[in-house]
This record gives sequence, C-alpha cells and structure tokens, in this order.
Amino acid sequence: MPRRAGSQRGLAPRSAAQRGVALLEAMLATVILGIGLLGTVGLQARAYSALSDASMRAEATMAVEKLLGVMSNDVANIPNYALVDGATPNATLAPWVAETRGYIPGARIVVAVTPELRRFRVDATIRWTRKAGGVENRHQITSYLSN
Repeated sequence: MPRRAGSQRGLAPRSAAQRGVALLEAMLATVILGIGLLGTVGLQARAYSALSDASMRAEATMAVEKLLGVMSNDVANIPNYALVDGATPNATLAPWVAETRGYIPGARIVVAVTPELRRFRVDATIRWTRKAGGVENRHQITSYLSN
C-alpha cells in the first residue's frame, strides 16, 4: 500500500512543535533549582545568626553566675560590686568585667545592688550588639543574696 502524502505531512508539524521543549524544561528546572539554593543559603545565614546570639546569651549567663558566686563569698563588700552604665569598674569588679568583655566583645555591663531587709537584690545586665550590627541584645539576671 502506497503512503499518503497527507499522513507524512500530518506528523511533521507535531514533531516541529515539540522541538526545544526539552531545552525549555531544563532551563525552567535550573531556575527553580537556583531559587531553592538561594533560599537554603538564606536559611543557613539566619541559623548561623541565631546560633551566635544563643552563644553570646550563654556566655552572659555564665559570666553573671560567676559574679554572683564571687559576691556570695564576699557578702561584707557586696555594695562594692555595683557598676553603672559606662562607668569604669573599681578594683573589685575590674577583673570580672575584663573577662566578660573578652567573651562578649563590646559588652556594656550594669550591676545594680539594692539593699533590702536582710538581703541584697542584684540586677546584672549585659548588653551587646551583633557583629553585623543591628538590634542590641540585652540579658538581665536578678538574684537575691542574704547578709
């Protein structure tokens, strides 16, 4: 049986219409992959920032706990541990402040000592700014020490 010219013609336009579809699909897949990778990189940067903040918060907690331990062993001199924002620490507090600033660069430290009935209230606040700048972090611990 001889071929019909129309049947050959009917197939040609279909195959011509399909040309380049694979290339278009590959390009679209590449664009989607690129967007996904950018999102992953952004998520990783945010996770690193959160980890850094958590690390500094842990350092601040340990530093204040250390100070409270020293203060509880020196109850007679607790008022000497007070420090206002921006002030130079006295000889009693200077080593702790230097050590804390070593762990938390640029830390601003305030230690408020309030005498109460048969105890002292100690409010220790450590503030710092992230390396990249931006929002200031603030960590405060309040404790009570008996006379």
